[in-house]
Amino acid sequence: MRHRLNETDSRIAAAMLAAPRASWRTVGRVLGISERTVVRRAAPLFHDGTLRATAVRNPASFPDLIPVALRIRCRPDRIAAIAATLARRPDTVWVDVLGGGDEISAVLFLDGPAARNALLLRDLPATPAVRSWTSHVLLRVFPAGFDWSAGLLTPAELTGLRTGPGAEPLPVSPLPVDQQLIAALVEDGRASYTELARRAGTTALTARRRLEALADGHVIRLATEIDLAVLGVHAEAFLWITVAPGALEETGRRLSRHAQVRFTAATTGPAHLLVAVAAADLNALYLFLTDTVGALAHITGIDVTPILTSVKRTGLVRPGSL
Repeated sequence: MRHRLNETDSRIAAAMLAAPRASWRTVGRVLGISERTVVRRAAPLFHDGTLRATAVRNPASFPDLIPVALRIRCRPDRIAAIAATLARRPDTVWVDVLGGGDEISAVLFLDGPAARNALLLRDLPATPAVRSWTSHVLLRVFPAGFDWSAGLLTPAELTGLRTGPGAEPLPVSPLPVDQQLIAALVEDGRASYTELARRAGTTALTARRRLEALADGHVIRLATEIDLAVLGVHAEAFLWITVAPGALEETGRRLSRHAQVRFTAATTGPAHLLVAVAAADLNALYLFLTDTVGALAHITGIDVTPILTSVKRTGLVRPGSL
């Protein structure tokens, strides 16, 4: 994994964040560089694990999945072990160590009430190093942040990378082939249509049509994972925001469109919004809180929890974190 990228590499990586399956030709056209340069620069980034492509299921399209955000307080001397244990679970999407080193934030897509109850009523209570926890169900994820690019691309460039119908999903009727396609995309979000067809037992044309339908219908979210520090992001935090109920939708949408916001969801519990912020430094984070969040009239409270280290993102364990 790279520790730093030059400007061209960073912009190519940003394009992959915003449009994980964009063709090299499209990326080159949008960024104003040759397709050959994109291939020469991007292929090594995927080869050495600096960039990793995957897919994440949308719980709204899978009724059995329960999306839960946990805040777990642990003994500081055991927090690394607990974070690693959570990261090894196939149902965890994010695992981050927060605050002063005694708290973990995790997002899980739990496979029904039995899995939820086993975690909350059996596994966590049986772990001596866990001191307390709170559980929040994600009610709605705002999709505007899914083409987040670390602020490295212009609005026009982001528009040029978009190929789907936009924020409003198209109706999708599930087919038997979709399950195999999704499993293959989770392993490699940039797998060729030929490879996807082989894994799913269908044709390349069908694989392409079904992938486009699943993505356009927001059944899955195609994603690219990268250590944000290599893109110049050095201050990440979760914001737990309390907002007047009548303004929840508007506030969530406005925040999700901000260049420094990579995830926004409405949640149960005392806070109404969970917002993941990625800023260049602490000063940029401060200005986001004062100028952006502070300008929203209906926000009544905020809890800022800095992210110390990430163990798992978009379902992928960070190299060297376990």
